Parts: sequence; structure tokens; C-alpha cells
Amino acid sequence: MNTVTRPRILVVGAGFAGVDCVRRLERRLAPGEADVTLVTPVAYQLYLPLLPQVASGVLTPQSIAVSLRRSKRYRTRIIPGGAIGVDLEAKVCVIRTITDRTVNEPYDYIVLAPGSVTRTFDIPGLTEHAFGMKTLAEAAYIRDHVISQLDLADASGDPAERASRLTFVVVGAGYAGTETAACLQRLTHAAAKRYPRIDPALIKWHLIDIAPKLMPELGEKLGRSAQEILRRRGIEVSLGVSIAKAGPEEVTFTDGRVVPTRTLIWTAGVAASPLIATLGAETVRGRLAVTAQMCLPGHDGVFALGDAAAVPDEVKGHPEAICPPTAQHATRQGKRVADNVIATLRNQPMQPYAHQDLGLVVDLGGHDAVAKPLGLELHGLPAQFAARGYHWWAMRTNVAKVRVATNWTLNAVAGDDFVRTGFQARKPAKLKDFEYTDSYLTPEQVRAHVEAAGHRGT
Repeated sequence: MNTVTRPRILVVGAGFAGVDCVRRLERRLAPGEADVTLVTPVAYQLYLPLLPQVASGVLTPQSIAVSLRRSKRYRTRIIPGGAIGVDLEAKVCVIRTITDRTVNEPYDYIVLAPGSVTRTFDIPGLTEHAFGMKTLAEAAYIRDHVISQLDLADASGDPAERASRLTFVVVGAGYAGTETAACLQRLTHAAAKRYPRIDPALIKWHLIDIAPKLMPELGEKLGRSAQEILRRRGIEVSLGVSIAKAGPEEVTFTDGRVVPTRTLIWTAGVAASPLIATLGAETVRGRLAVTAQMCLPGHDGVFALGDAAAVPDEVKGHPEAICPPTAQHATRQGKRVADNVIATLRNQPMQPYAHQDLGLVVDLGGHDAVAKPLGLELHGLPAQFAARGYHWWAMRTNVAKVRVATNWTLNAVAGDDFVRTGFQARKPAKLKDFEYTDSYLTPEQVRAHVEAAGHRGT
């Protein structure tokens, strides 16, 4: 008796790229045409651009975590874990589940959208003492931590301890770092009114970056406008400066300054997921080199997109131009990859990816924002309207849109109670504790693991 096996499509990653790919596959594949599996540690899509607003308490964590199981038509199998290696020859993905079991998942087509990890450097003490801002847990933890510094400073009679607890350092003056510093600074200064023993003038915020300009993608005029807003609020912006070393109670800047602080937040860029290195394939600036159709050359049925892939930017037309790692590119690439996977299944031609960038929005909290939608430079309330309007529109479900709009309205009307939840209060929660970058296998380990399981040659 002959058994017909449906093609197996494996999608790695539930970020913007992976989720939009899965949703498109579900809508456009005929019932029984293929089996779709998604590998992700958590069964939700995180709306990353709004993480700083979770850290500052403007939004609740569940507002930006959109469940993957909410749709009644959802038929994708979810493996709760992370891919730690891929054997392209055997067509097997090695997965470590959330219970630390290692399993092999065979596939016929694989879509690699593992996203990125925080880019770190060989700076003494950085991973042991700095907080990241890439996950929902990190954002929630940072909020608790910042409020706890106010609590402890208010209770302390030691001026030196109080000063270090009321000094905050954010490294990275890109979008994530700038919005994080701006939103959390508003949190601390609003909260200071509830602490009569804390002089608001003692609260110090530093935003530093080795780059010579603040968010250069915004252009000279808007970049200066954003910098002026931050300085008017009392945030000290230092450009051309980074961290030389970090400790539990102080950080040393590369210009020699030693700043007493218990809060170092690292947002200095991202790097492609370490999963890409397990393939042993060609990379461009650490991202997997793919065609305009987002296929891996020389390997049928392998697609890559999002932050982990160097997708050629067909709109710019320059042969070396690649799409930046932004949400608007990732969502559109996810849809195009899904269409190309289906085209491959049906022996139809694939289409290249091309998208005209819609512009940039930066929410600095309150009435402050800068934006450049479709090349139009905005600041103040018009920019804030554009920023929040874009984020609201980009939320994937109507329920998420209602939650976000309700949170924004409630925060504007009632403010914040500055409640500390005690989330992991006595457990480490620094950079090294969230991203598990030491879990990935080498290409040789992947091959050995797959061969030991008997998948080689199948």
C-alpha cells in the first residue's frame, strides 16, 4: 500500500517575518496541500517597536503580545522551542525545546526567520551587568528594576548609594535606545513626585553612542530636533562615546568618565541569530546571503528573510544594497516568501521581493515625537499622531488594537501608579540570562547529531 506524504514546511521564528509567512501559508494553501510547522519558544508575536512603552508602563505586556492561537482557523503545528542547528544536506532542523529536550525535525521546505540577538562586544562586565531590551520579559523586568531603584534611593541615608541608584545609562542612540531612554526618563520624573525624599534634580539619565549622530537615518534636521528634546528633558546625550567596562555599581566610559550607576541598559544594535552560523553558508555582514526571491543559492527549498538574511534591496538598485532589519520589511518579506514557497510547490515561477520604504517614526513619550513618513519631516504632536497611528495600524488583530488604544487613553488620563510586580526580583536577569546564545551548535555538531539520530541520507 502506497502512502502519500504531504510536503513538510518548517518555519523558524515567530517574529514579524515568520508570523506573516505562516498566516499567508494558512490562507493560500489548500487543505491537505502541505503540513506547516512553526518553531518558536513562545506562542505569540511580539510587537517589538512598542517594548519601551511596556518598560515605562504606558502599555501592559499582553497589549503587544499577540497570540498565535487566537484564530479559529489556525492549523499550524507549533513546536515550543528554538532552532539550534540546521543540516541542509539531510534536511533536518535540530530544535531545543523549552524543557531542554533536543529533537530533530525533518522538512521538505524550510523558512529561516530566526530574527536577531543583541549585538555585544568584548567589553569587561557587559553581559554580566547590563540589561537588554529585546524580549517582553526584559522590558517587564527593567520596569520593576527602575522603580525598585527609586524605592531603594528613597529609603537610603547614604548620599553615594542614592546617587548611584538615581543614575541611569542607556547605550545605543538608535531607535530602541533613544525611545527607551526617553520613555523611562518620563517614568522616573513622574514617579519622583510620589517620593518626597527624592530631589528630582538628582535623577540623571545618560544616552551614549559611539556613532557621531543621533539616529542618522532621520536626517540632520530631525536628528537635531530629537536630541534637543532629550536635552531639554535633562537627558545627557554623549556621542562618539561607548562603554570601556561595566561593574555592578559603576560604568566606565571610553572618554574616561566613571559614572556610578546600578542601571546599564544596552541597546547598541543587533546581530543575526547565531543559528545562521550553523548552516556553514555564505553570509553578508553576518546575515545569510540570499537571492531577491529570498532563496539560499545551491539549496532547493531553503528560504531566509528578516533580520537574519541579507535580502537584496531591489528598490535602491545598487548591487550591494540590502534591506535594513526593520519590521515593515520583515512583514512584507514574510508574505512574499510564503507566496514563493507555494509557487515552488505548484511548479510556478517565484517573484523577487521589492518594497519602497514608508519612512520612520520615533515616539519619545508624551507629546514628543519625530517622524519621517514618506519623506515628510514631522515633529511634536503631528509626529506623535503619525507614530502612534502607524503602530496602531500595524497591530495584527483588532483585539490588540483595542488593548493598545485603551492603554494609551488610560495612561494619558489617569497616569501611572508605579507599581512594582516583583517579577524575578531575586533572580539574575541580565543580557546573558535571556538570549541563550551559548545554546547553538557548530556545523560539525549538527551533522554529528543528525547522523546519530539516523536522519542522514533520508
